[in-house]
Amino acid sequence: MRYRRAFIPGGTYFFTVTLADRRSRLLVDRVDALRNAVAGVRARHPFTIDAIVVLPDHIHAIWTLPPSDADFPARWTLIKAAFSRAIEKTEDISSARNAKGERGIWQRRYWEHLIRDDEDLAQHVDYIHYNPVKHGHAARPIDWPHSSIHRYVADGRLPADWAGGSDSLIDTGERHSL
Repeated sequence: MRYRRAFIPGGTYFFTVTLADRRSRLLVDRVDALRNAVAGVRARHPFTIDAIVVLPDHIHAIWTLPPSDADFPARWTLIKAAFSRAIEKTEDISSARNAKGERGIWQRRYWEHLIRDDEDLAQHVDYIHYNPVKHGHAARPIDWPHSSIHRYVADGRLPADWAGGSDSLIDTGERHSL
């Protein structure tokens, strides 16, 4: 099956990539294997990670591809495969996946969105950084260890108390630039 995707060389994209078992904590329990998978793919197929958060069962990320390159599907395929190879086989594998030689770790599909402009980018970066609070994993965005918010704070693009401990993300007008 072919999916309709926007392939823009040098584009900036927002992604959501999810484990097959939504109850799993595999991504945070094995975050070093995920980091190694991403680093290995980036070494061979460069891209910039503009923002990222790794949650127990899914990842949100914003990538910018090189100017002459639009092949984000290959990168995600390679990342998923490298991570899967690093993980012991303990998951249930359906007969359909087994027949194709697939593991049962990842959902086959993922969500991608081409970032349209600076406001779209800012909204998606905010969404990524607030996501651990939204899912109840942290009281404040800065409290979640697997997030690019730490880089944004260190670079002075966001204050450490951004989005505080409020129950909802309040637009304070504070924005950041990449």
